[in-house]
Amino acid sequence: MKSTLALAGNQNCGKTTLFNALTGSNQHVGNFPGVTVEKKEGQILHHKDISLVDLPGIYSLSPYTSEEIVTRDFVLKEHPQGIINIVDATNIERNLYLSLQLMELGIPMVIALNMMDEVRASGNHIDVKCLSQHLGVPVVPISASKGEGISELLKQVVEMVEKQEKPQKLDFCTGPVHRAIHSIAHIVEDHAERAGYPVRFAATKLVEGDQPMIDALQISENEVHIIDHIVQEMESELETDREAALADMRYTYIEGVCAECVFKHQETLEQVRSEKIDRILTHKYFGIPIFLGIMLVVFYLTFSVLGAPMQDFLGTAIDSGVAAFSSFLTDVGVSPWLHSLLIDGVCAGVGSVLSFLPIIVLLFFFLSLLEDSGYMARVAFVMDKLLRKIGLSGRSFVPMVIGFGCSVPAIMASRTLSSERDRKMTILLTPFMSCSAKLPIYSVFTAAFFPEHGALVMMALYVTGMVVAILVGLLLKGTIFKGNPIPFVMELPAYRLPSAQNVLRHMWEKAKDFVVKAFTIIFVATIIVWVLQNFSTHLSIVTDSSDSILAAIGQVIAPVFAPLGFGDWRAATALITGLMAKETVVSTLAVLMNVGEPAMLVPVLSQLFTPLAAVSFLVFTLLYMPCVAAMAAVRRELGSLRGAAAAMAFQTSVAWVAAFLVYQVGMLLGF
Repeated sequence: MKSTLALAGNQNCGKTTLFNALTGSNQHVGNFPGVTVEKKEGQILHHKDISLVDLPGIYSLSPYTSEEIVTRDFVLKEHPQGIINIVDATNIERNLYLSLQLMELGIPMVIALNMMDEVRASGNHIDVKCLSQHLGVPVVPISASKGEGISELLKQVVEMVEKQEKPQKLDFCTGPVHRAIHSIAHIVEDHAERAGYPVRFAATKLVEGDQPMIDALQISENEVHIIDHIVQEMESELETDREAALADMRYTYIEGVCAECVFKHQETLEQVRSEKIDRILTHKYFGIPIFLGIMLVVFYLTFSVLGAPMQDFLGTAIDSGVAAFSSFLTDVGVSPWLHSLLIDGVCAGVGSVLSFLPIIVLLFFFLSLLEDSGYMARVAFVMDKLLRKIGLSGRSFVPMVIGFGCSVPAIMASRTLSSERDRKMTILLTPFMSCSAKLPIYSVFTAAFFPEHGALVMMALYVTGMVVAILVGLLLKGTIFKGNPIPFVMELPAYRLPSAQNVLRHMWEKAKDFVVKAFTIIFVATIIVWVLQNFSTHLSIVTDSSDSILAAIGQVIAPVFAPLGFGDWRAATALITGLMAKETVVSTLAVLMNVGEPAMLVPVLSQLFTPLAAVSFLVFTLLYMPCVAAMAAVRRELGSLRGAAAAMAFQTSVAWVAAFLVYQVGMLLGF
């Protein structure tokens, strides 16, 4: 019989490392049903009949964030045969808060006490046997990063699955809280049993005022009034609110347990080191400049020093492969139209995307290092105050910064955000950050129209993207995404050396995801673009692209761009092909202007644009909807094709308005 276990714990407690140690390569990634929260599932090593689900990192079972809702729904509705609760031994008091809530669920549980090597190295001690006796569940000391205690944990997990011993019913509440919980338990006992919920857990949640629990138990209005009266009496006696009362109850119990079982003489070496580093990296004034400097180095290494040679090498290899494939097709006598489709369409389009793979892998390598070291948590902390003014938390800053490199990983990174509201806002705002794929457009146009002010124009474009993102964020905050943002709660982990296994696995997962998901979309898009560019409206092959379906479409939509200063169908057509990949804007213009190479565009672009129109065109390309790979990522993260289409339409509308203002104001000023 197949058994399912849940892996639960706080953020930054080593949960992913333990999951990898327990499952190895026997895992797959998906999403929990109905949400974009990532779901990892795998078979425990040497026990193919035991499946392990890696639940999102949370601090409690209160249904405030998507992660908390997913975790709660899974353990209550999917009925796992056991829970592996990983606890950070260096911060045991904070981590046991979730443990107590998990124990109330009445599901067999094992506590994996992680980072015990750091506890020992600092001269501290935890009496594991004493802790297990107090909590009423097995406790196994481990060090997930070093593989210590994993075999002992596996033995305990197998025993838990076989024996199905539930945690001892801990009644650690006292005084008014005790009376409130037990009084409410008597009222809702039949409701909880009917719904399949543990009575104590249900009663505790009702004390908190948990609306989803009220709905799930189908409590009558009269019973709600009685429960509210009980809670009010408790609050009156304790002179505090309901949530604080429960928190005090749990922490009082935890403090008592730790006083007997935990012998802490000093902070761990990692904690001492982290405090010294944080004095610099989270400095009130220097924190943000330091982060920007670090990211500048990351981008410089990714896109120049390391990424460019690797991209050139892969590009050369792809070109050689395409050339060999082209020769093969010619030798076997493939028809010209099929040869063009495969070489000029599929291979050209897919190859252009595939050439960016080294950059994607490198970027995720550096970001994984920063994440695994604990630094990214500091970035979110430093940026929180600034981003909160536009309705976002500090966590949103990381995806937006990644957007300067590539929108695809940036949009994918939004899944780490705890709030559905923050996630959607970040997905909408991230494409306004100028990705590296737009650099060829900027380079050609600045060389053609502003050769003496290239650096100024480039800087102005990047700043414009950020300013527009801020303005749109303020607009969304006051309209579509009204309401208070989720409180920003993050425990700063100690700085640690990144795990090579975790970094490499993260790189592999993201690279595979990028290739599989975006690659397929590009494949289809290239075929569509080739057909549109090579066939007329009468479905006959054309020799002049101006007679193609693509040109016809361009001529239809060209009037839309006339108020922006570039109403020529060739400019409109270039913007259409730019949806496949932004780099194709330049190559399309080169084809349509009958120049052999994109570099030869510089002297002929004045036939299509005035300097002011060129600025307007640059602003539009900066802000309008991203490439199909990014669109696919948006669809995946939003979980809706309609939502993705709405996001793209919104971003393009913002781009049109911005370019319109630039051109019209420029005309009024006489430019």
